Amino acid sequence: MANVNYQKELEKLIEKEQKEGRVPRLFLHACCAPCSSYVLEYLSQYFSITVFFYNPNISPREEYEKRVAEIKRLIGEMEFKNPVELVEGEYEPQDFFAMAKGLEDVPEGGERCFRCYRMRMEETARLAAEGGYDYFTTTLSISPLKNAAKINEIGQELGEIYRVSHLPSDFKKKNGYKRSVELSHEYGLYRQNYCGCVFSKKLCNSDKM
Repeated sequence: MANVNYQKELEKLIEKEQKEGRVPRLFLHACCAPCSSYVLEYLSQYFSITVFFYNPNISPREEYEKRVAEIKRLIGEMEFKNPVELVEGEYEPQDFFAMAKGLEDVPEGGERCFRCYRMRMEETARLAAEGGYDYFTTTLSISPLKNAAKINEIGQELGEIYRVSHLPSDFKKKNGYKRSVELSHEYGLYRQNYCGCVFSKKLCNSDKM
């Protein structure tokens, strides 16, 4: 299977929408404020965005609440060409642990992570379809540690299931990750040192030993 340049696919789609003179509605899953910063700066030029903060993987609750507060602050402080609003999903960490059962010892970046991508993206796709959005996608592909091909594969499959278009993405392209770091400094954002779940935190702590 040939490598797909998801950034170029996104650019083609944006160009098509602009030619039609539309501002499509996007339901955007966000994992945290730092990852969302560049994605919002970029996509809000072309889309009306509802940011969906749904991350039952984050532990402990204090960490979850800190990340919610930061994304609320970021959206309140950034200026956007088109409207950006926030919807917070249910925080039910037991759902994440049920999904991860039996995969606790799988290395970071493996099947447990893929299922976690899917869990969060599926709720995003479901609500995007219910809300009549034109597209859904996730900020996850901005991370150099996340598998963009897998994220897009899951997104395309969910788009077909829920009958809502998945917006292709590889937000780390065009220096997207670098720009997210710059924006994090500019807005003084809290940058966590682990993905969010107890397994990634354990890995992070072991790396420091």
